[in-house]
Amino acid sequence: MPAEQTKLKRAGTGLRAFDRERACPGYTLFAPYQSADPTVYLIDLDGTPLHTWRMPYPAQYARLTERGTLFYNGKTPGEPHNFLSDKPYKVGAVLETDWSGRVLWEMRHPDHHHDGILLRNGNVMLLTLAKLPRELVAKVKGGMPGSEHKGDMYGDHLVEMTTDGRLVREYRLWEQLDPETDRITAIQELRDAWSNGNGLAELPNGDIVVSFRTISTVVVVERRTGVIVWKLGAPPLCGQHAPTPLPNGNLLIFDNGPHRLDHPMPFSRVIEVEPKTRKIAWQYRERRESDFFSPRISNAQRLPNGNTLICEGDFGRLFEVTAACDLVWEYVNPYFGGAPTNNRVFRAYRYSAEEIARARATRHAS
Repeated sequence: MPAEQTKLKRAGTGLRAFDRERACPGYTLFAPYQSADPTVYLIDLDGTPLHTWRMPYPAQYARLTERGTLFYNGKTPGEPHNFLSDKPYKVGAVLETDWSGRVLWEMRHPDHHHDGILLRNGNVMLLTLAKLPRELVAKVKGGMPGSEHKGDMYGDHLVEMTTDGRLVREYRLWEQLDPETDRITAIQELRDAWSNGNGLAELPNGDIVVSFRTISTVVVVERRTGVIVWKLGAPPLCGQHAPTPLPNGNLLIFDNGPHRLDHPMPFSRVIEVEPKTRKIAWQYRERRESDFFSPRISNAQRLPNGNTLICEGDFGRLFEVTAACDLVWEYVNPYFGGAPTNNRVFRAYRYSAEEIARARATRHAS
């Protein structure tokens, strides 16, 4: 019998560990990242699929809204002469469906990358890229010299739009970054995109949290003025993803760590940061650092019982830990697509039985 050539498949997929007494009850939602099979899965704690959604585009990721619908970031086909066309982080569309997968609305933007979120006012906020002035490109520090895209570099700006595609407001965030101090932190990083935003979240007051991967920085943008009012960079951060506001006012961040400035080796961790002091209030990392590492994508979610759900995205590994960092649930995405070795998951989320009941009801109410 031929040997299995994919390491992850040899190690095992599906449910790998389950402590029924300490795991948080609920159902876990995930979508194989940009797979040729654009299916969103909802599984129970035994790893059994409860429901699936078949989507029109390959997945970036999906999550449930407060009213129970499915909000989806999907990758549209590349457009000629667009910088993003061949980038793995290109997205292009956000949409909302009911439980049955019926599309309620869809909005597209050719420069949309990495993330888009549904705001409380009903609009969407997108990360988009724009070409920077050549004179600014020459001033940006860091990265591999000469690795710009045909001499150009692209910068992040936020675009707030209605769900029918009308522009509400733009925030050109690259204008507020300093090309000397907000430098690209890895010498081996390409210089085609300066800050390369990868995550958005709305704070209770309406301000927006943004994660910039290549400059290893998380910022808070005041919604009313578009001004960056808070910033945390490297160290302690390194190539981080998915800043998530917590009820206590802190931020939960997946700190990927591919090239740390304060440690000699790469490793990932999940950290809870207190914004006022910029101190780490809690963190999860493996005792042997290399046992937990995803150089790209990934997220974490604080659960109602105080546990934390973690998506180690590059390896499709979803697991749950207690506040004391004990592992109580582990599942490895068994759905490989796009390439035979790819079972990546951009993000994953856990939902309660009540939230799933609300989602089921959208099939009739939407």
